[in-house]
Amino acid sequence: MSAALEHEFYPTPISQIRKKEYPLLNKTTYLDHAGTTIYSRSLVNEFSNLMKENLLGNPHSKSPSSSLATHYVETARHRMLRFFRADPEHFDLIFVANATAAIKMVAEGVRDEPLWYGYHADAHTSLVGIRQLANAGSRCFMNDSDVEQWLSQGPQLPVQEKSKNKPTVGLFAYPGQSNMNGRRLPLDWAGRLRRAAARSNSQMYTLFDAAALVSSTQLDLSDHVNAPDFTALSFYKIFGFPDLGALIVRKKSGHVLLKRSYFGGGTVEMVIHGKGGVDAWHSTRATSLHEGLEDGTAAFHNIAALHCAVDVQERLFGSMTQVSQHANHLASVLYDQMCAITHSNGRSMCVMYNSRNANYRDRKTQGPTIAFNVRDVNGKYIGKNSFEQIAIEQGIQLRTGGVCNPGGIAQYLDMTAEEMRRGFKEGLRCGNEVDTFDGKPTGIVRVSFGAMSSMRDVESFMSLLQLLVDKETSWGPLQVQQTECALAPHSGHSGHSGHSAATTPPMSEKQDFGSNSSQSQTNFTMQKQTPSKMRGTFRRLMCF
Repeated sequence: MSAALEHEFYPTPISQIRKKEYPLLNKTTYLDHAGTTIYSRSLVNEFSNLMKENLLGNPHSKSPSSSLATHYVETARHRMLRFFRADPEHFDLIFVANATAAIKMVAEGVRDEPLWYGYHADAHTSLVGIRQLANAGSRCFMNDSDVEQWLSQGPQLPVQEKSKNKPTVGLFAYPGQSNMNGRRLPLDWAGRLRRAAARSNSQMYTLFDAAALVSSTQLDLSDHVNAPDFTALSFYKIFGFPDLGALIVRKKSGHVLLKRSYFGGGTVEMVIHGKGGVDAWHSTRATSLHEGLEDGTAAFHNIAALHCAVDVQERLFGSMTQVSQHANHLASVLYDQMCAITHSNGRSMCVMYNSRNANYRDRKTQGPTIAFNVRDVNGKYIGKNSFEQIAIEQGIQLRTGGVCNPGGIAQYLDMTAEEMRRGFKEGLRCGNEVDTFDGKPTGIVRVSFGAMSSMRDVESFMSLLQLLVDKETSWGPLQVQQTECALAPHSGHSGHSGHSAATTPPMSEKQDFGSNSSQSQTNFTMQKQTPSKMRGTFRRLMCF
């Protein structure tokens, strides 16, 4: 299969790249690039050399070592802006710990204002959390059509009676790519919202979660007029290392962030303590946005590593466009094969969770992430924890659970708010061993591809699914017929779930391929398996 389906998109064949740069992948099949991609051997070596050959001091000084660290930080800032095609004249980049920290920075900037907050249902938990600060109300847009209708009608912000002299600030947030199933959302909403807000003389801003998007495609902010006001991302999802994030801010909107109450070291020009609180005062640095927002000492070693990361990325893979072509090609091949695999009775094995128009060959609308669940020969779901343990036994690393996308999970798994509250009372928690309730799975399985994935990964995963053809399962670990078998080593962990109390009407659909697709329903049952019990059970039952 590899020879027929493997396409080469890079300067060097992917097999050679993996052999030289990613030798650890010879021992495993890694399919969680949406969580983080893998760092290359050259990246580690080049960063090690940078550290061995340069003395870097705290940037908050003028010593030679501090000046050198400052140089690395500022050149990395401009280099990463260019990497995302963002003109430094119109954008600034603030280094933070990760995408969630970037989102939180925006929230802290607007929390003291009368705040209205709108967010798309297909959002990461970190975006959903801002609704707790929305003292002027919030709205969850259940699907793209809701957003389109809202934009066409002209967004209006509520007037707060207690704050008539202080206008309400509106913040609309959405992901560039669903972290659940890789669906890519429209990129033109930010510009359209800005124009609509200008017509109504409203303060309305856009927060764009690009963390999932940038892992496998080019983020292009060259059109500053229509670009989001605030873009959050994590670099480790692109390069594997360093563990660092950024908030890219459109300078015309940056003043909103400077309204925050808190200030940290390095962000102020002067601070007066004020005896007994009297005359307490401070002045925030106003030279640039990043100077007023990067609290404390920047992670200057990690920031310096970005130079190595970009150099190696471009040398190995050429461009993010080539990465996107490569990763989506692999995803399209696997997706087609997963849709085709059935049990001998004709029942489809995989229930795919996609938008109606999902097309893995269309990189504008779909990223290289596949969300699904697996059913046995009788149509019963194989629990996410059970499936992950089987994958681990076969040397495959993937993601299971709610994947921190509560809206997507509620919609695709058809979970009502009442069901979820009842499940919570009975013990359902984020990341625990409860796999089903009311005959429904409590999470999904997710596989995702990255720059260094190969057709070998596709083959390994399909081999895993072939092992499950015609097998039966209970609501606990997989039950298979006793045959001669060898015991496999055991290790494992549970995936993280992220469930929502909100009910989501269909914004797309789950696709069940094949015939005889009805599933058996059970009454409310919850089986808890400790990791040790699961491993013991699999030691007895993994007999293929």
